[in-house]
Amino acid sequence: MLKKKPSQTVVLGLTGGIATGKSSVATVFHDRDIPVIDADQVAREVVEPDSLALSQIAATFGTAMIQPDGTLDRHRLGQRVFNDEDELDKLNAITSPAIHKAVKKQVAAYRRKHTPLVVFDAPTLFEGDYAYDVDVIMVVALDTAAQLQRLMARDNMSEADARSRINSQLPLAEKINVADIVVDNGGSIDKTKAQVVEWLNKLHLVD
Repeated sequence: MLKKKPSQTVVLGLTGGIATGKSSVATVFHDRDIPVIDADQVAREVVEPDSLALSQIAATFGTAMIQPDGTLDRHRLGQRVFNDEDELDKLNAITSPAIHKAVKKQVAAYRRKHTPLVVFDAPTLFEGDYAYDVDVIMVVALDTAAQLQRLMARDNMSEADARSRINSQLPLAEKINVADIVVDNGGSIDKTKAQVVEWLNKLHLVD
């Protein structure tokens, strides 16, 4: 169910599990000139040089996290917070509010233009508490065995490492349970795209 009438700007939260094919679905929207806000891109932008978030990271984790050119040393920071829940919580406390603010600003701009549909592409839609800011949730799904094989092949991972990555995320089944629409990506890419197009046509959100 949509929280808004089709005459208003609808914000679609697009998510899934690692290696389930979310990027392929996002391409469908791109190809139809539907604006897509990429959460990963926003996350990079909010820690650009001279940003408030970057200065807070330096104050919290040390100036060693800033490279000589003024940019964030993502590798060093990743090593610091990896497998350390407390440190990761500190980082999220800095970046999450900045990301939320930036996304809301972009959505507001599209609403002023009366854009029918805006897609918020967010791998951590639920984990980052972004689900409250969208009107409809689309989850790209894949059975566990296929997800495991695709991740191993895509990232050249061992089975143990791939399982660890999958298990570190919110279970896909939980995301599916609260989704408004589930896109089954277990078949061909054409079948996957057809499901998205069918949803768009049904709601008459875009031409």
